[in-house]
Amino acid sequence: MGRAWKFGDDIDTDAIIPGRFLTIYDPKELASHAFEGTRNEFAAEAKDGDVIVAGRNFGCGSSREHAPLALKGAGIEFVVAKSFARIFYRNAINTGVLPLVCPDTDKIADGTEVFVNLSQAYIEADKKQYPLEPIPEFMMRIVEAGGLVEYAKMRGNK
Repeated sequence: MGRAWKFGDDIDTDAIIPGRFLTIYDPKELASHAFEGTRNEFAAEAKDGDVIVAGRNFGCGSSREHAPLALKGAGIEFVVAKSFARIFYRNAINTGVLPLVCPDTDKIADGTEVFVNLSQAYIEADKKQYPLEPIPEFMMRIVEAGGLVEYAKMRGNK
């Protein structure tokens, strides 16, 4: 269980991690600047197990991999949104952050305690369950490995 960090539609990668920090590659250091200028309390207050809950087109803008890396460094395992920008979706998978599509994110309030149940494909908030779209099994294996690089290392050892 974790806290829901609620965001609206069209949250771009520059809002997730401002461009001036693109010389940083360490996820923990990137996390210290996550949502800087957008939601300044996020970097100081986000905890392992917290969940980003957003509207449509989360992660639009540039194709920077730094955005999901910053979220991963902050302890975010899941981003639940109505929809994702295609490149952010893929970058999230590649870095080990799981993007989950849920049509009902507008029903989840900021700060609510949430629980993601992957095996039964729902997110729970305020004792209500909201369905998640299924994730292809091969993408789940990449995320479970910790990202594409770790997945490739595992596959190379077989």
